[in-house]
Amino acid sequence: MSQSLDALQSHATRLRGVPLNTLLAREPDRVAAHTVRSGPLYFNFARQSYDTPAWQTLLAQGEAADLAGAFRRLFDGEKVNVTEGRAALHTALRGQNSEAVVAREAYASALDVRQRMAALIAQLEGSDVTDIVSVGIGGSDLGPRLVADALRGPLPGRFRVHFLSNVDGAAAQRMLAPLDPARTAAVLISKTFGTQETLLNGGILRDWLGGSDRLYAVSANPERAAAAFDIAPERVLPMWDWVGGRYSLWSAVGLPIALAIGFDRFEQLLQGASAFDAHAVSAPLADNIAVRHALTAVWNRNVLGHAAHGVMTYDQRLALLPAYLQQLVMESLGKSVRLDGSPVGVDTVPVWWGGAGTDVQHSFFQALHQGTQIVPLDFVGTVRNDDPYVENHLALMSNLLAQSEALANGQTSDDPHRSYAGGRPSTMILLDALTPQSLGGLIAMYEHSVYAQSVLWGINAFDQFGVELGKQLANGVLPALKGQGEAQDPVTRALLAELKARG
Repeated sequence: MSQSLDALQSHATRLRGVPLNTLLAREPDRVAAHTVRSGPLYFNFARQSYDTPAWQTLLAQGEAADLAGAFRRLFDGEKVNVTEGRAALHTALRGQNSEAVVAREAYASALDVRQRMAALIAQLEGSDVTDIVSVGIGGSDLGPRLVADALRGPLPGRFRVHFLSNVDGAAAQRMLAPLDPARTAAVLISKTFGTQETLLNGGILRDWLGGSDRLYAVSANPERAAAAFDIAPERVLPMWDWVGGRYSLWSAVGLPIALAIGFDRFEQLLQGASAFDAHAVSAPLADNIAVRHALTAVWNRNVLGHAAHGVMTYDQRLALLPAYLQQLVMESLGKSVRLDGSPVGVDTVPVWWGGAGTDVQHSFFQALHQGTQIVPLDFVGTVRNDDPYVENHLALMSNLLAQSEALANGQTSDDPHRSYAGGRPSTMILLDALTPQSLGGLIAMYEHSVYAQSVLWGINAFDQFGVELGKQLANGVLPALKGQGEAQDPVTRALLAELKARG
């Protein structure tokens, strides 16, 4: 990628200082040319700071990187996770978009596990359980938490689902305090069942429930899960090593989702993701939403040098989307070496962050409008609201449209304190309505954009070795906290002394 930036940089130099509204005036068909739809999802890239020649050069980079072939290899179950020697077949969890034998076998396995999942849910529905505690962290928590929160109705469903991730005991204490152990079950989710947070919190739940009779587990190591907490094997659902944690909500990891919103709606979530999968693997690059999103991200990061990216959700039900995307994008793309171990040579992932409008307009939007750093944004809104408050929805949509316009076009003033520079790019994403299908498609789009970016940078989107060192060191520090040894690092030793003195 580093060797192909010169042509793009020449476009950036040519366009430097050209207002975004000037680009609109120069290209009368710009809005139509940079608008793409897939099912219930609408994407408008017209307020990104490239013009048609720059976009064509970007598109040529995607063709040179063989993004179409890369998607085919992903769907066909080739070992795209090179550093771990694995496929990444999360797409097979939700649909059959490949005729490759390995993909078809993965799809069949996923169907079998979903049938087992449906049977467990039916058993719980026939019990006196009213509350479910889902215990997991990272990909075992963020995806299910996002979807369950986004798609739950205004009234409680059959089950109230609660999420426990942090190892901090205060989180467990606060969550369990209002619950009745006689009417609660827990799902322990861990790919390896060696995650410290899940093991400790799982122990709290087992003791609080008075045993393991209402414990369930999801793991790629089901034998270890059953043995660690004495869970009956029929209450342990498997996952696979070809599914990364942050790509796993479509698997049995989605059990808390199905308990929160119903199994039928969980199936609809998978159908929505599979529909976007079909788009990603078959649409021409110029019309491929995931490719456009990825190429736009590369333009903003490598050509324009923007070090952050924001996601602003103008639907309160999607308030957890930025947190989910932080893991999906930054864990996948937070790499500095290529597949062959050589340096990438360019900057990779920016910092992803965000929040829910209109709250964020009254907190950090000041910096977005008038600060010295430009932060490209994804705006996410829903066309139709499900609540009865029509005026509120109209006000919400007016703010969504106005913020995108204001950031792009700015406003001049004789008073420099009241001047808006503009030139702040954004992509507008609209869902026809927030449904399981549209949310499934949206999440799948971000997954495929991440993969396309990894191909463009020549890095692996499916390993996460960077999270391991801190965990390893924590295992060494823990005995020292218990007085059973001494830390090697002098600063850590001083901090341990402070903790012991004040504890």
